[in-house]
Amino acid sequence: MPLDLSLYLVTDAALCGDVGLEQTVEAAVRGGVTIVQLRDKHASDEQMIVQAKRLKAVLAGTGVPLIINDRLQVALESQADGLHVGQSDAAVQAARRLLGEQAIIGLSINTIAQLQATPFELLDYVGIGPVFGTQSKQDHAQPIGFGGLASLVKACPLPSVAIGGLKASHAISVQRAGANGLAVISAICGQPDPYQAARTFQVFQAASAS
Repeated sequence: MPLDLSLYLVTDAALCGDVGLEQTVEAAVRGGVTIVQLRDKHASDEQMIVQAKRLKAVLAGTGVPLIINDRLQVALESQADGLHVGQSDAAVQAARRLLGEQAIIGLSINTIAQLQATPFELLDYVGIGPVFGTQSKQDHAQPIGFGGLASLVKACPLPSVAIGGLKASHAISVQRAGANGLAVISAICGQPDPYQAARTFQVFQAASAS
């Protein structure tokens, strides 16, 4: 089955607040989220393994894959569907070797130089950004805007997902830049109704496709 990057949810347990992480993911997937990444910079590996197994149960039967951010050991022990790494995270080569050929592996890209050094044969997709600055990630690289997004997408042979400060109103611009989808954190995790928040993105995607 082709990888569907159209609406990529990156989780933030703190932002999920009273709604809860599992409940947020379940509602967001019903609303149209096509891929979920478990990201928690403060949790231990053991805590993330528990979270991952719970999310795997939530996603069972939906066809939506669970990707782990950065933590290779968590991806292995939770039997997640894949791993996403940044430029300073676990090596792509190690991830592919240990997770196997069926795993979904993604890499964050911010510059043409990074793109040129990318081992495309070991990856399934790239995350490009940040498009805009965001409070969800304080140590993010320099924002690239839609112009930078379009340039990197054009030079990339793999499917790509845009990330960084994106909202539903940006979906059409992301598609015009050529990306296969957009990734969000607070636009869904920070909302009181994750289902409706995800549905809003679907409305914009449908309008731009017509």
